Amino acid sequence: MRPLFLLRSLLLVMTLPVLAWANGRIVSGPMLGYRAHREVFLWLETKEAQQVTLTYWLRDQPATSKSITHKHVTPNPAGTQIHHFRPGLLRMGGTYDYRLTIDGVDQAVAAPKTFQTQPLWEWRTPPPDFSFLVGSCAYINDPEYDRPGPGYGKTTHTLELMGDSGADFMIWTGDNWYWREPDYDSISGLWYRPSHDRSIPQMQKLLGVMHHYATWDDHDYGPNDSNWSFEYKDMALAIFKAYWGNHSYGEPGNPGVYSKFYWGDAAFFLMDNHYYRDAAGLDQDKNPDKSQWGRAQLEWLKQSLLGAMELKHFKFLFIATGNQMLQSTSRGESHELYRKEREELMDFILENGITGVVFLTGDVHFSAMYQRVLGDQGQKIYEITSSPITSGAWTNIADTPGGSDPALISGTIVNDQNFMRIDITGEDATRTLKITCVDKQGTVRFVRNIKATELGYKPRQR
Repeated sequence: MRPLFLLRSLLLVMTLPVLAWANGRIVSGPMLGYRAHREVFLWLETKEAQQVTLTYWLRDQPATSKSITHKHVTPNPAGTQIHHFRPGLLRMGGTYDYRLTIDGVDQAVAAPKTFQTQPLWEWRTPPPDFSFLVGSCAYINDPEYDRPGPGYGKTTHTLELMGDSGADFMIWTGDNWYWREPDYDSISGLWYRPSHDRSIPQMQKLLGVMHHYATWDDHDYGPNDSNWSFEYKDMALAIFKAYWGNHSYGEPGNPGVYSKFYWGDAAFFLMDNHYYRDAAGLDQDKNPDKSQWGRAQLEWLKQSLLGAMELKHFKFLFIATGNQMLQSTSRGESHELYRKEREELMDFILENGITGVVFLTGDVHFSAMYQRVLGDQGQKIYEITSSPITSGAWTNIADTPGGSDPALISGTIVNDQNFMRIDITGEDATRTLKITCVDKQGTVRFVRNIKATELGYKPRQR
């Protein structure tokens, strides 16, 4: 009996490491992507998982439980597995709870395991109040690959504050990760960077407590200030699609990260300022077709703005793009270096009576707000620049409206890590944007209010 007992014990000990290895693990997430009336997007990154199951049900109604299972997902070149779950045909305005299991084991995560669908308010009730965050430039230190000297990433506490903000969703306006020299010259290097940055503990609650939408700028597209000639731009696009959860990306025959979505009475247009971008240093007077967006995307934006106006649900039209728009300086490769394209858009907005336009931008490592008046009737367009979330800040930007940046709104320059929170509240003529800038300490740096009527909205006649 004793030799048989020893043999069984030895076999059990030899099996234990194999069983432990067979259980995969979460690398990052879950993250909530887009939200629709009857569908949501849930993202997850795992490693060495054989089977991953998402089970979801209407709150307090376990009989409605459904499951989606992914088996044997092939690892990407960074060695992790990306999961896109799209629970569909959900109840409008429903609250759902969920759980995640990997290889049969329930997973603990940083955020409450719940999501909601969009309520059907259109033609029925006033639009719901809601809030969202805007931010850019999230550099996460990685000493082996960083340049010598102090790390360019200055804090990750901003990410935690954002996760605690209670906002409904976030818009990332670019430089959402920073490829380094050892990253952007190989496919495996490109895949490594977002996996590393997305996995830090300070990011996890933020990913799971609100929905996320994104566009890119140069550092999460390719090298610094890169243009359409970047040799790995198709791979960069594939990685972006893998790590984000937008509704769509580009159009048939015109790839890119640009897309649009709607939330309440606001329409959002996420622009791609690099896939078709001409080099910033190209002389625009000698090259009048110089573009950040490319002709097809610009025409898509025009038609999308008209479409939103025709639907009549939308008081606010937010255009999110990586570089600044309204400035008369060329700092940070702003659209001042692509004036013809910018002014074509401005003329189109004015000529077609498009109201409610607000630009959401990043890139420049400081935050600020800007205003421009179009035409003789005093139509106003605003820009909210939010930067940086974690990266180093530019500390020598002066608050000088009427000087180098006549569009600058005085008192809105913030030279520190920060993010913007935008609350949309009120009914009809009182519908208002409240813009709050919060720094890395959680201190409110400024608050500004913009009424829908300032952006050209005309209240309904009663």
